[in-house]
Amino acid sequence: METVLIVDDNAENLTVLGELLRDHYRVRAANSGRAALQAAARAPRPDLILLDVMMPGMNGYEVIEALRADAATRDIPVIFTTAMGATEDEERGLVLGAVDYLTKPLRPAIVLARVRTQLDLKHAGDALQLDNVALEREVSRRVRENQHLQEVALRALARLAETRDNETGNHILRTQATVERLARLVRTQPEFAGELDERSIELISMSAPLHDIGKVGIPDRVLLKPGKLDADEWTLMKTHARLGADAIGRAVADTHQPAGFLDYAHQIALHHHERWDGSGYPDGLAGPAIPLPARLMAIADVFDALLSRRVYKEAMPIDEVQRIMSAESGRHFDPVLLACFLDHFDEFCALARRFPDEVGAPP
Repeated sequence: METVLIVDDNAENLTVLGELLRDHYRVRAANSGRAALQAAARAPRPDLILLDVMMPGMNGYEVIEALRADAATRDIPVIFTTAMGATEDEERGLVLGAVDYLTKPLRPAIVLARVRTQLDLKHAGDALQLDNVALEREVSRRVRENQHLQEVALRALARLAETRDNETGNHILRTQATVERLARLVRTQPEFAGELDERSIELISMSAPLHDIGKVGIPDRVLLKPGKLDADEWTLMKTHARLGADAIGRAVADTHQPAGFLDYAHQIALHHHERWDGSGYPDGLAGPAIPLPARLMAIADVFDALLSRRVYKEAMPIDEVQRIMSAESGRHFDPVLLACFLDHFDEFCALARRFPDEVGAPP
Protein backbone atom coordinates (compact mmCIF):
# COMPACT_ATOMS: atom_id res chain seq x y z
CA MET A 1 0.00 0.00 0.00
CA GLU A 2 1.30 3.46 -0.91
CA THR A 3 2.09 5.91 1.87
CA VAL A 4 0.70 9.44 1.87
CA LEU A 5 1.96 12.01 4.36
CA ILE A 6 -0.52 14.79 5.19
CA VAL A 7 0.83 17.96 6.77
CA ASP A 8 -1.40 20.61 8.35
CA ASP A 9 -1.31 22.58 11.60
CA ASN A 10 -5.10 22.28 11.85
CA ALA A 11 -6.17 19.04 13.56
CA GLU A 12 -9.59 19.10 11.90
CA ASN A 13 -8.02 19.26 8.44
CA LEU A 14 -5.77 16.32 9.30
CA THR A 15 -8.80 14.31 10.42
CA VAL A 16 -10.78 15.06 7.28
CA LEU A 17 -7.93 14.19 4.95
CA GLY A 18 -7.02 11.10 6.95
CA GLU A 19 -10.56 9.72 6.78
CA LEU A 20 -10.73 10.44 3.06
CA LEU A 21 -7.45 8.71 2.19
CA ARG A 22 -7.06 5.84 4.65
CA ASP A 23 -9.32 3.47 2.68
CA HIS A 24 -6.94 3.72 -0.25
CA TYR A 25 -3.50 4.45 1.22
CA ARG A 26 -1.33 4.15 4.28
CA VAL A 27 -1.73 7.57 5.90
CA ARG A 28 0.77 9.37 8.13
CA ALA A 29 0.25 12.82 9.59
CA ALA A 30 2.36 15.75 10.80
CA ASN A 31 1.08 18.98 12.37
CA SER A 32 4.11 21.20 11.67
CA GLY A 33 6.84 21.79 9.13
CA ARG A 34 9.55 20.36 11.37
CA ALA A 35 7.48 17.25 12.07
CA ALA A 36 6.87 16.88 8.34
CA LEU A 37 10.60 16.80 7.58
CA GLN A 38 11.18 14.19 10.28
CA ALA A 39 8.31 12.03 8.99
CA ALA A 40 9.52 12.31 5.39
CA ALA A 41 12.97 11.07 6.40
CA ARG A 42 11.69 8.00 8.23
CA ALA A 43 11.22 4.63 6.54
CA PRO A 44 9.10 3.86 4.76
CA ARG A 45 9.37 7.23 3.12
CA PRO A 46 6.08 8.65 1.82
CA ASP A 47 5.20 8.20 -1.81
CA LEU A 48 3.36 11.54 -1.79
CA ILE A 49 3.04 14.53 0.54
CA LEU A 50 -0.04 16.74 0.89
CA LEU A 51 1.47 19.92 2.35
CA ASP A 52 -0.32 22.91 3.84
CA VAL A 53 1.25 26.23 2.92
CA MET A 54 0.25 28.50 5.81
CA MET A 55 1.70 27.01 9.01
CA PRO A 56 3.37 28.71 11.98
CA GLY A 57 7.09 28.33 12.57
CA MET A 58 7.98 26.74 9.24
CA ASN A 59 5.60 27.29 6.34
CA GLY A 60 5.05 24.98 3.39
CA TYR A 61 7.38 26.87 1.10
CA GLU A 62 10.24 26.40 3.56
CA VAL A 63 9.36 22.73 4.00
CA ILE A 64 9.49 21.97 0.28
CA GLU A 65 12.79 23.82 -0.06
CA ALA A 66 14.21 21.61 2.70
CA LEU A 67 12.79 18.48 1.07
CA ARG A 68 14.32 19.35 -2.29
CA ALA A 69 17.70 20.08 -0.69
CA ASP A 70 17.93 16.54 0.74
CA ALA A 71 18.87 13.76 -1.70
CA ALA A 72 16.77 11.31 0.33
CA THR A 73 13.54 13.31 -0.06
CA ARG A 74 14.00 15.48 -3.15
CA ASP A 75 12.06 13.13 -5.42
CA ILE A 76 8.95 12.79 -3.22
CA PRO A 77 6.07 14.53 -5.06
CA VAL A 78 4.39 17.33 -3.09
CA ILE A 79 0.85 18.67 -3.55
CA PHE A 80 0.24 22.01 -1.85
CA THR A 81 -3.05 22.49 -0.02
CA THR A 82 -3.96 26.06 0.87
CA ALA A 83 -6.75 28.57 1.28
CA MET A 84 -4.73 31.07 -0.76
CA GLY A 85 -6.12 31.21 -4.27
CA ALA A 86 -4.00 33.91 -5.85
CA THR A 87 -2.19 32.94 -9.05
CA GLU A 88 1.16 34.16 -7.74
CA ASP A 89 0.84 31.84 -4.72
CA GLU A 90 0.27 28.85 -6.98
CA GLU A 91 3.14 29.88 -9.26
CA ARG A 92 5.50 30.18 -6.30
CA GLY A 93 4.64 26.68 -5.14
CA LEU A 94 5.16 25.18 -8.59
CA VAL A 95 8.48 27.00 -9.02
CA LEU A 96 9.67 25.50 -5.73
CA GLY A 97 8.92 22.01 -7.00
CA ALA A 98 5.32 21.20 -6.12
CA VAL A 99 3.62 18.90 -8.61
CA ASP A 100 0.09 20.20 -8.00
CA TYR A 101 -1.90 22.78 -6.04
CA LEU A 102 -5.24 22.23 -4.26
CA THR A 103 -7.23 25.12 -2.81
CA LYS A 104 -9.38 24.84 0.31
CA PRO A 105 -12.06 23.91 1.00
CA LEU A 106 -10.92 20.60 -0.43
CA ARG A 107 -13.34 18.57 -2.51
CA PRO A 108 -12.99 14.81 -1.83
CA ALA A 109 -13.34 13.65 -5.43
CA ILE A 110 -10.78 16.17 -6.66
CA VAL A 111 -8.35 15.25 -3.88
CA LEU A 112 -8.60 11.52 -4.62
CA ALA A 113 -8.19 12.08 -8.37
CA ARG A 114 -5.17 14.37 -7.99
CA VAL A 115 -3.50 12.05 -5.47
CA ARG A 116 -4.03 9.02 -7.72
CA THR A 117 -2.69 10.86 -10.75
CA GLN A 118 0.50 11.97 -8.99
CA LEU A 119 1.13 8.53 -7.52
CA ASP A 120 0.74 6.94 -10.95
CA LEU A 121 3.18 9.46 -12.38
CA LYS A 122 5.64 8.72 -9.58
CA HIS A 123 5.47 4.98 -10.21
CA ALA A 124 6.02 5.55 -13.93
CA GLY A 125 9.02 7.76 -13.17
CA ASP A 126 10.44 5.21 -10.74
CA ALA A 127 10.06 2.45 -13.32
CA LEU A 128 11.76 4.61 -15.97
CA GLN A 129 14.61 5.34 -13.59
CA LEU A 130 15.09 1.63 -12.92
CA ASP A 131 15.05 0.97 -16.65
CA ASN A 132 17.67 3.68 -17.17
CA VAL A 133 19.88 2.20 -14.46
CA ALA A 134 19.56 -1.23 -16.07
CA LEU A 135 20.32 0.26 -19.49
CA GLU A 136 23.40 2.08 -18.16
CA ARG A 137 24.66 -1.15 -16.62
CA GLU A 138 24.14 -3.00 -19.89
CA VAL A 139 25.92 -0.27 -21.86
CA SER A 140 28.81 -0.35 -19.38
CA ARG A 141 29.00 -4.14 -19.66
CA ARG A 142 29.09 -3.99 -23.44
CA VAL A 143 31.71 -1.24 -23.43
CA ARG A 144 33.89 -3.37 -21.14
CA GLU A 145 33.31 -6.38 -23.37
CA ASN A 146 34.20 -4.37 -26.48
CA GLN A 147 37.36 -3.05 -24.88
CA HIS A 148 38.32 -6.58 -23.87
CA LEU A 149 37.80 -7.80 -27.44
CA GLN A 150 39.95 -4.95 -28.73
CA GLU A 151 42.72 -5.87 -26.32
CA VAL A 152 42.50 -9.55 -27.26
CA ALA A 153 42.62 -8.72 -30.98
CA LEU A 154 45.63 -6.47 -30.57
CA ARG A 155 47.46 -8.95 -28.39
CA ALA A 156 46.71 -11.80 -30.81
CA LEU A 157 48.19 -9.80 -33.69
CA ALA A 158 51.23 -8.97 -31.60
CA ARG A 159 51.72 -12.63 -30.71
CA LEU A 160 51.52 -13.49 -34.40
CA ALA A 161 54.42 -11.15 -35.10
CA GLU A 162 56.31 -12.65 -32.16
CA THR A 163 56.22 -16.14 -33.69
CA ARG A 164 58.59 -14.98 -36.45
CA ASP A 165 60.83 -12.68 -34.47
CA ASN A 166 63.91 -13.48 -32.46
CA GLU A 167 62.73 -11.17 -29.71
CA THR A 168 60.67 -12.64 -26.88
CA GLY A 169 57.05 -11.98 -26.03
CA ASN A 170 58.20 -10.28 -22.87
CA HIS A 171 59.71 -7.55 -25.03
CA ILE A 172 56.11 -6.76 -25.91
CA LEU A 173 55.10 -6.66 -22.24
CA ARG A 174 58.07 -4.53 -21.20
CA THR A 175 57.67 -1.96 -23.95
CA GLN A 176 53.93 -1.78 -23.38
CA ALA A 177 54.40 -1.14 -19.67
CA THR A 178 57.08 1.47 -20.37
CA VAL A 179 54.92 3.33 -22.89
CA GLU A 180 51.95 3.42 -20.54
CA ARG A 181 53.96 4.62 -17.54
CA LEU A 182 55.80 7.29 -19.52
CA ALA A 183 52.52 8.57 -20.98
CA ARG A 184 51.04 8.89 -17.49
CA LEU A 185 54.11 10.75 -16.25
CA VAL A 186 54.05 13.35 -19.02
CA ARG A 187 50.30 13.87 -19.34
CA THR A 188 50.43 16.72 -16.79
CA GLN A 189 52.95 18.68 -18.84
CA PRO A 190 51.47 21.49 -20.99
CA GLU A 191 53.02 20.13 -24.18
CA PHE A 192 51.00 16.92 -23.95
CA ALA A 193 47.89 17.84 -21.95
CA GLY A 194 45.75 18.10 -25.08
CA GLU A 195 46.80 14.72 -26.45
CA LEU A 196 46.90 12.50 -23.38
CA ASP A 197 43.80 11.73 -21.37
CA GLU A 198 42.86 8.49 -19.65
CA ARG A 199 41.25 6.93 -22.72
CA SER A 200 44.03 7.91 -25.13
CA ILE A 201 46.65 6.48 -22.76
CA GLU A 202 44.70 3.21 -22.58
CA LEU A 203 44.52 3.02 -26.38
CA ILE A 204 48.20 3.87 -26.86
CA SER A 205 49.12 1.18 -24.35
CA MET A 206 46.84 -1.34 -26.07
CA SER A 207 48.40 -0.49 -29.43
CA ALA A 208 52.04 -0.61 -28.35
CA PRO A 209 52.39 -4.42 -28.82
CA LEU A 210 51.76 -3.95 -32.56
CA HIS A 211 54.80 -1.76 -33.12
CA ASP A 212 56.74 -4.48 -34.97
CA ILE A 213 53.87 -6.42 -36.53
CA GLY A 214 55.29 -5.62 -39.96
CA LYS A 215 58.16 -8.01 -39.26
CA VAL A 216 55.90 -10.86 -40.35
CA GLY A 217 56.61 -9.65 -43.89
CA ILE A 218 60.40 -9.77 -43.55
CA PRO A 219 62.13 -12.91 -44.94
CA ASP A 220 63.64 -15.27 -42.35
CA ARG A 221 67.11 -14.90 -43.84
CA VAL A 222 67.02 -11.25 -42.76
CA LEU A 223 64.76 -11.34 -39.71
CA LEU A 224 66.52 -14.27 -38.05
CA LYS A 225 70.09 -13.52 -39.16
CA PRO A 226 72.33 -13.89 -36.08
CA GLY A 227 74.90 -11.35 -37.22
CA LYS A 228 74.96 -7.79 -38.45
CA LEU A 229 72.79 -7.00 -41.48
CA ASP A 230 74.45 -5.77 -44.67
CA ALA A 231 73.18 -2.66 -46.45
CA ASP A 232 70.64 -4.47 -48.63
CA GLU A 233 69.36 -6.52 -45.72
CA TRP A 234 69.03 -3.43 -43.57
CA THR A 235 67.07 -1.67 -46.32
CA LEU A 236 64.73 -4.65 -46.45
CA MET A 237 64.42 -4.77 -42.66
CA LYS A 238 63.38 -1.13 -42.51
CA THR A 239 60.34 -1.88 -44.66
CA HIS A 240 58.68 -3.56 -41.65
CA ALA A 241 57.42 -0.19 -40.42
CA ARG A 242 55.37 0.50 -43.53
CA LEU A 243 54.37 -3.15 -43.91
CA GLY A 244 52.88 -3.13 -40.44
CA ALA A 245 51.08 0.18 -40.91
CA ASP A 246 49.69 -0.93 -44.27
CA ALA A 247 48.39 -4.17 -42.76
CA ILE A 248 46.60 -2.28 -39.99
CA GLY A 249 45.21 0.21 -42.50
CA ARG A 250 43.87 -2.55 -44.74
CA ALA A 251 42.30 -4.31 -41.76
CA VAL A 252 40.38 -1.14 -40.91
CA ALA A 253 39.38 -0.61 -44.54
CA ASP A 254 38.04 -4.16 -44.79
CA THR A 255 35.54 -3.49 -42.01
CA HIS A 256 34.09 -0.47 -43.86
CA GLN A 257 33.78 1.24 -40.49
CA PRO A 258 36.18 3.46 -38.55
CA ALA A 259 38.15 1.71 -35.81
CA GLY A 260 39.49 4.55 -33.75
CA PHE A 261 41.41 2.32 -31.40
CA LEU A 262 43.62 1.25 -34.34
CA ASP A 263 44.61 4.81 -35.23
CA TYR A 264 47.28 4.75 -32.53
CA ALA A 265 48.43 1.30 -33.64
CA HIS A 266 48.88 2.63 -37.18
CA GLN A 267 50.88 5.65 -35.96
CA ILE A 268 53.10 3.51 -33.76
CA ALA A 269 53.77 0.82 -36.37
CA LEU A 270 54.61 3.37 -39.07
CA HIS A 271 56.61 5.95 -37.15
CA HIS A 272 58.28 4.40 -34.10
CA HIS A 273 61.62 4.40 -35.94
CA GLU A 274 61.47 8.09 -36.82
CA ARG A 275 64.05 10.27 -35.06
CA TRP A 276 63.62 13.69 -33.53
CA ASP A 277 66.34 15.13 -35.81
CA GLY A 278 64.67 13.75 -38.96
CA SER A 279 67.20 10.99 -39.66
CA GLY A 280 64.81 8.10 -39.01
CA TYR A 281 62.55 6.06 -41.26
CA PRO A 282 60.32 5.47 -43.19
CA ASP A 283 59.30 9.12 -43.78
CA GLY A 284 62.13 11.12 -42.23
CA LEU A 285 59.75 13.01 -39.94
CA ALA A 286 61.30 15.37 -37.43
CA GLY A 287 60.34 16.95 -34.11
CA PRO A 288 56.64 17.31 -33.27
CA ALA A 289 55.71 16.08 -36.75
CA ILE A 290 56.33 12.60 -35.37
CA PRO A 291 53.08 11.44 -33.71
CA LEU A 292 53.32 11.43 -29.92
CA PRO A 293 52.48 7.70 -29.57
CA ALA A 294 55.40 6.88 -31.87
CA ARG A 295 57.76 9.14 -29.88
CA LEU A 296 56.76 7.33 -26.68
CA MET A 297 57.26 3.98 -28.39
CA ALA A 298 60.70 4.96 -29.68
CA ILE A 299 62.00 5.50 -26.16
CA ALA A 300 60.48 2.25 -24.87
CA ASP A 301 61.73 0.21 -27.83
CA VAL A 302 65.34 1.44 -27.72
CA PHE A 303 65.46 1.17 -23.93
CA ASP A 304 64.38 -2.46 -24.04
CA ALA A 305 66.67 -3.30 -26.96
CA LEU A 306 69.69 -1.96 -25.08
CA LEU A 307 68.77 -3.73 -21.85
CA SER A 308 68.03 -7.10 -23.42
CA ARG A 309 70.16 -9.94 -24.71
CA ARG A 310 69.77 -10.77 -28.38
CA VAL A 311 71.32 -13.49 -30.53
CA TYR A 312 73.61 -10.84 -32.01
CA LYS A 313 74.49 -8.97 -28.78
CA GLU A 314 74.68 -9.15 -25.00
CA ALA A 315 72.60 -7.03 -22.65
CA MET A 316 74.20 -3.71 -21.74
CA PRO A 317 74.81 -2.59 -18.15
CA ILE A 318 72.24 -0.15 -16.84
CA ASP A 319 74.66 2.77 -16.54
CA GLU A 320 75.71 2.30 -20.18
CA VAL A 321 72.06 2.22 -21.28
CA GLN A 322 71.43 5.46 -19.40
CA ARG A 323 74.50 7.10 -20.95
CA ILE A 324 73.57 6.11 -24.51
CA MET A 325 69.98 7.28 -24.17
CA SER A 326 71.01 10.58 -22.58
CA ALA A 327 73.28 11.28 -25.53
CA GLU A 328 70.35 10.88 -27.92
CA SER A 329 68.29 13.74 -26.48
CA GLY A 330 67.22 15.98 -29.36
CA ARG A 331 68.75 13.54 -31.83
CA HIS A 332 66.87 10.26 -31.62
CA PHE A 333 64.36 11.20 -28.90
CA ASP A 334 61.96 13.98 -28.03
CA PRO A 335 64.00 15.86 -25.40
CA VAL A 336 61.01 16.57 -23.15
CA LEU A 337 59.87 12.96 -23.15
CA LEU A 338 63.41 11.71 -22.62
CA ALA A 339 64.02 14.10 -19.72
CA CYS A 340 60.95 12.71 -17.96
CA PHE A 341 62.09 9.16 -18.72
CA LEU A 342 65.57 9.77 -17.34
CA ASP A 343 64.18 11.50 -14.25
CA HIS A 344 62.42 8.20 -13.47
CA PHE A 345 65.05 5.90 -14.93
CA ASP A 346 65.27 3.62 -11.88
CA GLU A 347 61.50 3.16 -11.97
CA PHE A 348 61.60 2.09 -15.61
CA CYS A 349 64.44 -0.35 -14.89
CA ALA A 350 62.36 -1.88 -12.09
CA LEU A 351 59.39 -2.06 -14.44
CA ALA A 352 61.46 -3.94 -17.02
CA ARG A 353 62.56 -6.47 -14.40
CA ARG A 354 58.93 -7.39 -13.80
CA PHE A 355 58.87 -9.13 -17.21
CA PRO A 356 62.16 -11.06 -17.53
CA ASP A 357 62.91 -13.14 -20.59
CA GLU A 358 62.83 -16.89 -20.23
CA VAL A 359 66.63 -16.98 -20.50
CA GLY A 360 68.49 -14.07 -19.02
CA ALA A 361 66.59 -11.27 -17.37
CA PRO A 362 67.48 -7.59 -17.80
CA PRO A 363 70.48 -6.77 -15.58
